[in-house]
Amino acid sequence: MSKKKIRVIVAKPGLDGHDRGAKVVARALRDAGMEVIYTGLRQTPEMVAEAALQEDAHIVGLSILSGAHMELLPRILELIKANGQDEVKVFVGGIIPDEDVPKLLEIGVAGVYGPGTKTEDIVNDMREAVLDGS
Repeated sequence: MSKKKIRVIVAKPGLDGHDRGAKVVARALRDAGMEVIYTGLRQTPEMVAEAALQEDAHIVGLSILSGAHMELLPRILELIKANGQDEVKVFVGGIIPDEDVPKLLEIGVAGVYGPGTKTEDIVNDMREAVLDGS
């Protein structure tokens, strides 16, 4: 795995049209040597899961600012698992209330990040999740 680049899908599911944070994280991941595919705005859960499958992604990184994370994430996780990609790690960043974080982690989200999170922390967490298989 260390010779193979980590492949990351960065997506903006839902109706939220603000993608500056997603682009900042995508750039940081690229700078860290990861291969990043940015799917763009207004992705459906089905589009995100299909991109993960088609691109043979190790990670799906989602940016959600709309408040729809509790509706979108369970569906995205379900579709990724239905594709047989149990090893794909899903991370989310955006405006996520503190009380929702444990629920998201419980359903299988690998990491949750709010505004102000250092990109180095995201990069390190993603790298660890893939390389350690945790």
